[in-house]
Amino acid sequence: MAGEVVQREKAGKTKGHRRPKRRMAIRIDMTPMVDIAFLLLIFYMVSTVFSMPQAMEINLPPKEQTEQVEVAESNLLTIRIDGSDRFFWNVGNPAKNLPQLVPSFKVMADSGKYQVNSDSMRMILRNLNFDNPKLSTLIKIKKNARYNSMVDILDEIDVLERSWNAEKARQLGKKVENLAKDEKFSYRYAIGDWEDSDDRIVEAASGGVMGGGN
Repeated sequence: MAGEVVQREKAGKTKGHRRPKRRMAIRIDMTPMVDIAFLLLIFYMVSTVFSMPQAMEINLPPKEQTEQVEVAESNLLTIRIDGSDRFFWNVGNPAKNLPQLVPSFKVMADSGKYQVNSDSMRMILRNLNFDNPKLSTLIKIKKNARYNSMVDILDEIDVLERSWNAEKARQLGKKVENLAKDEKFSYRYAIGDWEDSDDRIVEAASGGVMGGGN
């Protein structure tokens, strides 16, 4: 900043022999400060990194390569997400093996609301796939469920697959990208349509939950 001293002339004669003090007024030039402020503003605007939109990559097979695959009931894990965004899971026939509710976060459960516990969901998926290497997962989501519920389950599958392969690579002393096809873990899942029978299955499972079941 540049300053300029302006001397004021004496207003007139004063009484007595004292010499009046000469007053000085300072005028500050603000132009350099404004220039610096604009330069800083332009610098931050140019150098700022904006967050990129997050997207989940899903590789779908071409329609001409789509084929039906028969899966035994004992190798089928079904995850149902109802209109209240509650997660139910069961392996095999739901008539013989009634679906169980995935635990909710304790804070939400205490308030009477349900929000799936991601750690519990991931542990269920990991244990079932570890016990049965032939396991396939069928995901059924009711139409009035929140979109976030679908994102949550697909995200848990993706996290499980990545962590599984990272652990496998560590055990073999390799990088994940260098794992052979038979060494990699690829989660097998499909998304099916919600049917009327699923409403009855969830209702029966909810009765078990209300009555003190899992």
